[in-house]
Amino acid sequence: MPVRTTPTRQRRSATTIHHLDCAPLRPVGGTPLVAHCLLIATGSGLVLVDTGLGAAEVSDPRRLGTLFRRTMRPELDLSRTAVHQVRALGYDPYDVRDIVITHLDQDRAGGLADFPRARVHVMADEYRAAMRRDTRLEGNRYRPAQWAHGADWVVHDHADSDWMGFPASRVLRAPDILLVPLPGHTRGHSAVAVQQPDRWLLHAGDAYFFHGEIDLRRPRCPRPLALHQRLVADDHDMRLGQLERLRSLRRAHPRLVRIFSSHDPFEFELMANGG
Repeated sequence: MPVRTTPTRQRRSATTIHHLDCAPLRPVGGTPLVAHCLLIATGSGLVLVDTGLGAAEVSDPRRLGTLFRRTMRPELDLSRTAVHQVRALGYDPYDVRDIVITHLDQDRAGGLADFPRARVHVMADEYRAAMRRDTRLEGNRYRPAQWAHGADWVVHDHADSDWMGFPASRVLRAPDILLVPLPGHTRGHSAVAVQQPDRWLLHAGDAYFFHGEIDLRRPRCPRPLALHQRLVADDHDMRLGQLERLRSLRRAHPRLVRIFSSHDPFEFELMANGG
């Protein structure tokens, strides 16, 4: 099932976190991937971390671009969209007040138009890259139609906080939610840190695709995924440097911080079941 809720032991505060798979992918030559998004229910409204693919992509797959459709082969199913899953959980999509974006690739930003009243939080470098689309790679990955409805952007142009030694930009309080810049996959790629009563969740976006990449004993990645990440990275060497930072964070705070990424199905199942 694409909709998961953190177990009761993590729901003792006023915040509930649901784990959503909003864009199942079946890439050529690789294993199936998920698009791990978060729906955070707070006392003051709903927050999404990334949006996956939206209803418009299901009805008109051309919005995704030919290269993405042919190589990543998304499962275009309306029931998988964030807006459908929000309703299925008993919430009103109009109560989604804020969307926090790790980056604006088409499988992360596709659902923006389904939540037109939400503020969309993004790092300034990512916003500029998506608006300018200066390179061929950026021309393929960023799809202006996904925010042509007039997204209500909140552009974070500097770090105003320190999070576990990482410069960060605070998005919301109660719970604390911060954008943590991790450029490499894209120019302005970020992780998103979400405070829980006894730990932090760090949604690392596309900083890595396979859980073995942040393994402390033997970092590893299946060859097809490693090649894909190299091909789609804005700066591959920088991305590798961010991986080392994530491993160091995991080593320093094994109980305090739970790191997971956008596309790893193993991590999705683990987090959905309270991991």
